[in-house]
Amino acid sequence: MPYVTVGRENTADIQLYYEDHGTGHPVLLIHGFPLSGRAWERQERALLDAGYRVITYDRRGFGKSSQPSVGYDYDTFAADLSHLINGLELDDVDLVGHSMGGGEIARYLGTYGSARVRKAVIVSGVPPFLLKTPETPHGVPKEVFDEIVASLRADRFAYFTEWNKNFFNLDENLGTRISEEVVRDAWHSAVSASPIGTIACVSTWYTDFREDLPKIDVPVLVLHGSADRILPIEACGQATHEAIAGSQYVVIDGADHGLCWTHADEVNDALLSFLGSS
Repeated sequence: MPYVTVGRENTADIQLYYEDHGTGHPVLLIHGFPLSGRAWERQERALLDAGYRVITYDRRGFGKSSQPSVGYDYDTFAADLSHLINGLELDDVDLVGHSMGGGEIARYLGTYGSARVRKAVIVSGVPPFLLKTPETPHGVPKEVFDEIVASLRADRFAYFTEWNKNFFNLDENLGTRISEEVVRDAWHSAVSASPIGTIACVSTWYTDFREDLPKIDVPVLVLHGSADRILPIEACGQATHEAIAGSQYVVIDGADHGLCWTHADEVNDALLSFLGSS
C-alpha cells in the first residue's frame, strides 16, 4: 500500500496512507473528522468520470495512516499535507477539504503559499474560528467542546452513535438519503481511529484561521449545507466566504454536515462546475 513518511515517534515512522487514481488534472481530497479518505467515495467516482486524477489520503490517526500520540494540531496537519504534495510532486493541484479538511487548506495556504495550488474548495469547513466569543457570536461555546471530550473519554463507541445522528441529520435523511449500512460504516471508521488522536482533534476545531484566510490568493469555492448541525453555517461557511477575497459561495439547501454522501449530486455539480471553470 502507498504511504508517505511525515515524521517519527520513538522507533516508528509516522506514515500517511494515500490512494492515487486516474490521469489528468490532479485533485487532492482531504477528509473530515472522524472519517478517512474513503468518505470521498461519491466525489472520487464523479471526478474520475470527468477525467481528473484523484488523490485521497488519511489524516494522521485516522484510516490506514499511522496512529501516533503526537502531532494533532493544524501546523502539523498542514506540514503533513505539504509532505504529501511535495512527495507526489503535485503541481497546479486542486485542494478539496471537508470539515477539518477545510482547516488543512486554510493553514497550508496561509503557511506554505499557493505555488503548487490552482484552486481550493472548502466543503462545510471548520474555518475561520469556531469558538464563541464576543467577536464571533455565532460560534460554539467552549463548554460544548469540553463535553465532547468528556463523552469521548467515557465511551467513544457510544458517543459516535449519537454523533452520527447530527452528522447526517438521521431524523430527516435515514432511509431516503442515507442507509443504515452507510451509517454503520461511518461508525466503524470513527471507532477505528486513534483514541488519542480522536480526543486531541476536538481542541483543533477552534483553531483560529482568521489570519490564514486573507492570505489565500487562488480561486476558492466555499460550499456549506444550510442544515449543518455540526459546524453552524453562520459561524463557518458564511464567515469563511467573507474572509476570502473573491471566493464563490454555494449553500446547499437542507444539507447536513455529511452532505458529501447525503447530497452527493448537489456537491458534485458544484465541485465539477467550479473546477472546470476558467
